[in-house]
Amino acid sequence: MLASLLSATLVGLDGRVIRVEVDVAPGLPGFTIVGLADASVREARERVRGAIRNAGFVHPPRRITVNLAPADLPKTGPSADLAIAVGILLGSEQFTARAGRTALIGELSLGGEVRRVPGLLPMAAALARRGIGRVIVPADQAAEAGLVGSLEVVPALTLGEVVDSLRSRRRRGPVATGRVDLAVPTEVVVPGASADPYQGWPESPDLAEVRGQSEARRALEVALAGGSSEDCESWYVRVTPLTSSH
Repeated sequence: MLASLLSATLVGLDGRVIRVEVDVAPGLPGFTIVGLADASVREARERVRGAIRNAGFVHPPRRITVNLAPADLPKTGPSADLAIAVGILLGSEQFTARAGRTALIGELSLGGEVRRVPGLLPMAAALARRGIGRVIVPADQAAEAGLVGSLEVVPALTLGEVVDSLRSRRRRGPVATGRVDLAVPTEVVVPGASADPYQGWPESPDLAEVRGQSEARRALEVALAGGSSEDCESWYVRVTPLTSSH
């Protein structure tokens, strides 16, 4: 049986929606993950197998194929663990989902606990942009996902809780929501003429939060630091003319 679910992955700093297709078919037992997955995603086979067994379900002794679409998008991290496990349970007909269109994000432990994943906020924002209204996330990241106000966030501690929430349409209690605003005000008026002209400004993004892009980060640091033209000359490749032997 084929099961199709929605999840998300992180590409750089951007969240991308992915479709997790799980086919549970007769044949020799096996577990294959395709769709440009890195090592951390391929290792989900062992995490999911242990989580299903230790959560009280049965890992089917069948040929399991997981496709992460779109196939040309690199998939990194353990964010699709939860969707893969639920897809296997649906594909092996261990329960029937009646919860409508729901995305799942979360890492699974061998004991079946749902663990936090990095980059949940941009992934939740990507789901909202695609018109997905409900997402199941790790319980300790529910407030983070709730910053995307258009999403109904369902916190989950274990794989068993996820299955229970998909079996029914009961809505959980409201999750704290808010708004993230990184815009810096154009003018700040500080009463009393404070010695610090930046007092009261919101905290700006930090370059330390950027993953990769080392050359671009270094270029920004140099541009922000300023300096004389002599300092800038060190960033150019100096070419020494070859002397003629004639």
